[in-house]
Amino acid sequence: MVTDDKQKFTTVDEYIDAATYDVEPRLAETRRIIRAALPDAEETISYNIPAYKQDGVVVIQFAGYTEHTSLNLFPTAATYARFADELAPYRTSKSAIQLPLDQPLPADLIDAIARFRAEEAAAFVSRKQAGR
Repeated sequence: MVTDDKQKFTTVDEYIDAATYDVEPRLAETRRIIRAALPDAEETISYNIPAYKQDGVVVIQFAGYTEHTSLNLFPTAATYARFADELAPYRTSKSAIQLPLDQPLPADLIDAIARFRAEEAAAFVSRKQAGR
């Protein structure tokens, strides 16, 4: 975590401001990319990290750590399948993509993933409203 795990954030500004000097610019840039990709998304804090919701569904989250920033997604299977080639250079886990601090931030990839996840979320909401 970029800060004391006991600190509870209420805004994305608080989260970014609490980051260490080397992580803060990447978090701010990640935020800018996601906001541009998802202009109608609600920016909030979920699980104590920045999150972007559409129609009440979390589309994407991001977080900062000492050696990387991450994109947090759930569910991930379709996203990982769609972006398999682009994600090959990065470490992934069940719900996160790690973006090392010593590599350039992949802005186009972040944008594409955010947009893809928004489409997934919209389809989920449509299915839910249709009772499926």
